[in-house]
Amino acid sequence: MAKSMRTIKNPFFTSHPPSPFFHLSLLFFSPPKKSSPRYLNHHHQTRCPPPQFFLLLISLSLVFSGISFLRFSLDPETSTCVSTSSTSSLKFFISDVDHRQILTSLAVSGASTLFPLPTRGGHSGNMTEEEREFWKQPNGEGYKPCLDFSLDYRKKSVRVSKEKKRFLVVVVSGGLNQQRNQIVDAVVIAMILEAALVVPVLQVNRVWGDESEFSDIFDVEHFKKTLRSDVRIVSSLPSTHLMSRQTIENQIPWDVSPVWIRAKYFKQLNEEGLLVLKGLDSKLAKNLPQDLQKLRCKVAFHALRFAAPIENLGNKLARRMWIEGPYIALHLRLEKDVWVRTGCLTGLGSGFDRIIAETRTSQPRYLTGRLNMSYTERRLAGFCPLNAYEIARLLKALGAPRNASIYIAGGEPFGGSRALEPLSKEFSNLVTKETLAHKGELLPYTNRSSALAAIDYIVSLSSDVFLPSHGGNMAKAMQGNRAYVGHRKFIMPNKRAMLPLMENSSVSDAELSFVTRKLHRKSQGHPESRRGRRDRDVIAYPVPECMCRHGKHRSVGFF
Repeated sequence: MAKSMRTIKNPFFTSHPPSPFFHLSLLFFSPPKKSSPRYLNHHHQTRCPPPQFFLLLISLSLVFSGISFLRFSLDPETSTCVSTSSTSSLKFFISDVDHRQILTSLAVSGASTLFPLPTRGGHSGNMTEEEREFWKQPNGEGYKPCLDFSLDYRKKSVRVSKEKKRFLVVVVSGGLNQQRNQIVDAVVIAMILEAALVVPVLQVNRVWGDESEFSDIFDVEHFKKTLRSDVRIVSSLPSTHLMSRQTIENQIPWDVSPVWIRAKYFKQLNEEGLLVLKGLDSKLAKNLPQDLQKLRCKVAFHALRFAAPIENLGNKLARRMWIEGPYIALHLRLEKDVWVRTGCLTGLGSGFDRIIAETRTSQPRYLTGRLNMSYTERRLAGFCPLNAYEIARLLKALGAPRNASIYIAGGEPFGGSRALEPLSKEFSNLVTKETLAHKGELLPYTNRSSALAAIDYIVSLSSDVFLPSHGGNMAKAMQGNRAYVGHRKFIMPNKRAMLPLMENSSVSDAELSFVTRKLHRKSQGHPESRRGRRDRDVIAYPVPECMCRHGKHRSVGFF
């Protein structure tokens, strides 16, 4: 269960002992840990922009020498160029080279602080046409990150980034990607309310019991530095704002607008100097003014970098997959809590289904599936995760090679290895972080589900193909991030159209393959605009607010 206000172990840090009347432990805060050197910050110490005339001479000399392109990096405070397409053509073998050094060189001119390894593609002469098509990357159509904020926004942000009277505290909950969404919205709300933001507080995950703090998962200093021109981020409340009692606002309706936020909270915040929000999960409207949408992208794709130990291990595992050739990342939602919440059957037999049914009966609050629908109706409507058998048939129908390396992201499947048998029979090269990691590498993250999910995120982002068995926060985050770093292949299963075909015994494998490829032809990572779709999140669909066609807008990188 979530932390109660009396059981949070870390009150706000203050240089003086709190008074007897100070009981602000409900604000769930602890000071961030001392930050270690970050690989993307290392160039601050040595790099500085050369004189402009010197750059011009270098450029001219390289052009006359027949060089087809020039790549250079300026001081990160003035760097404005983003290029994602060039990295997709890099074909180098990473073995003994320090992964951090490689990613540093990429990220200085890249689109995101979490930059994936280059795609490998299907170039082997032994592949069938279907297999080549499976590995083929989508056409990005010239879209690249562009975060040009308006003049009005820049004027406002100059004022907000220096705010010292109004402070916003946000308590975020759920799994890693749910937390990320709430942190993104917290920054946007701070901008709307013209308030300084205290580093968000992570509540204990009620399902996994994860007690990680923000600094355990994310790079706090990078978070502050990246957003310092937008919103002032502080590690703790000043002593002038510490109160003996503080109301927590947790009754936030769905789809709230910036106008609603200001009307509801600005006067209170102005008078009291402090606002504490809880229960933000996807409450802020998907449709916001363009500058705020761009801010969402800046937070999600630039500011929220994982803490160095997590990033290091995630990069190591990604490299181990990458050196073996192209690989698939599957986000399998086969955990016990997923079956409980969705109201679906496991496909493992009556014994396993009985356990799920009993758990669901004893804990009805966890059921989020349509209560007025039977299991069969839920499944055919696409509300149930694909099980291992259905995933195997889908991959075969899409043309995935039987010898393909497959990284399985997600928690321990309910039913253990038995749950994966239908998939492992068809695709033998299945890998998890547990089997990929060396002895002791995952030991620091025992019972830390958010850190493990972050490792899955890093490895999945570098995969040639990503496929989720079910929708959700991870799928949306991966869809948008893969688009943002160069439109890497992302396949969202069309369960409603596909499952009836799988259950129809008269449909041959060849027919199923033909129809399945046709069904998924337009949903494989090609640029999809959220324009005209109010239900689409800009973090999942960064076109057109955060990505523009090359040449139409200046692309901007924040490092």
